[in-house]
Amino acid sequence: MNEDFSLRQTPYSDPGELDPRGLPRAPRRLAAMVRGLIVHRGEGDLLGYEVPEERLHHDAESRYVTEILRLLRERGDTPLTERRGPGGRFVGTCRDFSLLLCSLLRATGTPARLRCGFATYFTDGWYEDHWVTEYRARDGGWRRADAQVHSGYDVSFDPMDVPRDVFLVAGDVWRDCRQGRVDPRMCGFSGVEGLRGLWFVHGNVLRDLAALNGVELLPWDGWEPWLRKGASLGEDALAAADAVAAARSPDDWSRLFADPRLTVPAEITSYTSYLGDRPVTLPVR
Repeated sequence: MNEDFSLRQTPYSDPGELDPRGLPRAPRRLAAMVRGLIVHRGEGDLLGYEVPEERLHHDAESRYVTEILRLLRERGDTPLTERRGPGGRFVGTCRDFSLLLCSLLRATGTPARLRCGFATYFTDGWYEDHWVTEYRARDGGWRRADAQVHSGYDVSFDPMDVPRDVFLVAGDVWRDCRQGRVDPRMCGFSGVEGLRGLWFVHGNVLRDLAALNGVELLPWDGWEPWLRKGASLGEDALAAADAVAAARSPDDWSRLFADPRLTVPAEITSYTSYLGDRPVTLPVR
């Protein structure tokens, strides 16, 4: 996987007919733009906004940027570059902030990719399930951007350069759990008893690998036998995740994703938060 791969839109990030010529090119300005277009479905109180039930239940099931943009067009005719009130925004999750920013970065010439992992800056003592966007900076290095916290959150770091010890990709948390440095019972959703543990970290390891290979899943997508709620992890599953956690190069990520144990099948299950379990057929890669 080279820089050109990270510039290439995927079926998930493709913005469709969006004309990028009117968009800013600076990553920081694009992140601010995304923050003005999406409201996280759990932050209505932060913004003094009562999220309509229909949007709460359905918006974040939008798998593709084209669908996000369609809903934004329906909710307002102001340019996407103008910050909207909460009622004119898409109601999403951290994955949606990250995917839209990734899409806009790619569209304006900056290599970008999604990373799935855990953030330590939302709840003290917890590794909260989270997604960010990784982008190529001018100096050639990769930075991690959190468009969700770009404004409106009091964080001690630059959201366009999130330190790697406060957002950890899933493989790093997996390795720390396996070596006893992190308690897997503190990894997942702090507010939901059943959504935490080593099985949850394992799921994010596979989702992160998929994103690095252009399959940018929803956070609750899964498949048998390993990516389902509370999945039992045998030695084969443990060893495969260990290999992903040890990988450091695009060639390694591509090789591992070709392993039938680690790739994403065409038919998956979306274990949706509000709509129940649903079978999904993914686009042909």
